Amino acid sequence: MFGIIRPCRHRLSERLQASWMAHLCGLCLALRDDHGQLARTATNYDGLIISVLVEAQAAAGHTAAGAGRRTAGPCPLRGMRTASVARGEGARLAAAVSLALASVKIRDHVEDEDGVFARRPLAAGARAVTRRWDRKSAGSASVVGFDTSVLLDAAARQGELERELPAGGSVLLVTEPTETATAAAFAHTAVLAGRPGNEAPLAEAGRLFGRLAHLLDAAEDQEADAASGAWNPLDATGTDRAEAERLCRDAVHGIRLALRDVELTDRALVHILLAHETERAVERVFGRPGHAACRVGHEPGAAPAAVDQPHGHAPHAHAQLDPTGSNPYQSPPRHDPGQAPPQGPGAPVPPWVPQGPGFTPPGAPPPNRRNLLAGCAAWALMGCTCQLLCCEHNHPFSGERREGFCVRNECCDCGDCCDGCQCCGENAQCCNDCGCCDGCDGCDCGCDC
Repeated sequence: MFGIIRPCRHRLSERLQASWMAHLCGLCLALRDDHGQLARTATNYDGLIISVLVEAQAAAGHTAAGAGRRTAGPCPLRGMRTASVARGEGARLAAAVSLALASVKIRDHVEDEDGVFARRPLAAGARAVTRRWDRKSAGSASVVGFDTSVLLDAAARQGELERELPAGGSVLLVTEPTETATAAAFAHTAVLAGRPGNEAPLAEAGRLFGRLAHLLDAAEDQEADAASGAWNPLDATGTDRAEAERLCRDAVHGIRLALRDVELTDRALVHILLAHETERAVERVFGRPGHAACRVGHEPGAAPAAVDQPHGHAPHAHAQLDPTGSNPYQSPPRHDPGQAPPQGPGAPVPPWVPQGPGFTPPGAPPPNRRNLLAGCAAWALMGCTCQLLCCEHNHPFSGERREGFCVRNECCDCGDCCDGCQCCGENAQCCNDCGCCDGCDGCDCGCDC
């Protein structure tokens, strides 16, 4: 997976998380159905925004041809579970655009001789793949009325601009081809949804999104490019990181302004992805104190954040069942050094003893353990079905209950759900309505929710 839009499950309500995954899986399956299994490697987080935009613009009672949801079969990346996934013209357009852009990306790596592409046999094979993907993406895009030549022409123009860029030229000259390509893709979603009035504002949002993606990619790769001697637009134009960050934040603000003129039936997920997650992408690349750590788990003694109790909901039922009146979302009290902990298999578990997945209570029998052969077999099966990464599971050797690797190590880099949200100000509950609950219903935060 690649892309600048990486929403964390802690910032999405259950409905929005399900919708996000439906579009992600729908893009992957559309690539498989239209272009073959290898094309699924072109699945990316940014491409599914095309599918999201088509669905969000669909008028009540009217959808694009074949749009909607279907039930997909078990998939290893979902822990061998079925799921409701997006389908229709939006998913096919997203697949065609993603495949064309992946072809451009591979071709760029081949020309720069990056990594394994410096080897001639692999470079030759990669060129053959890009030619095939160019043909296939053009064919499937034509079915939904989109011409991928605008994407390929922009990629060709990109190379010319990089070679002919004058010393000290503006970095925005370099981002123009990317802006043109994404503007065309965003605008065509209005055509598919039957909303011609949305074409202009969506083209503007797409243009700024392309600029943002190009600049963030350049900023992320700047150190690596300098070490390898590769061409980087920031270094080539003499643009410092402060100026690049300013341009990125201006692009985020421009996207928000453009979205205000877009007529949408359901704007919750679009607003989250393009108004909030774009800003988080800027913070992730350019850095912000305290952003990297997920704050869903709170510091000892801290009050639970608003995300644990969405607006209009009562505190969790477990809090009412606790006879001690303590808050289950706060860290447990520390053990008094002068007090001996209870002993024996029947002794109650004191509140300072850690509990949860992977913890065996005092006096409990040890979990069932597998021998080396059985453990390796279970590990292979669970690894192939992604249970070790994504799901709470029994350890293949010890049998202890554990959370998935991604949850334990906070691989999503989700940051603080409400901290520093310029769109919603400092009101944590307002941010909760925007991102962690169910859209911005009734939220007076100035986001045009």
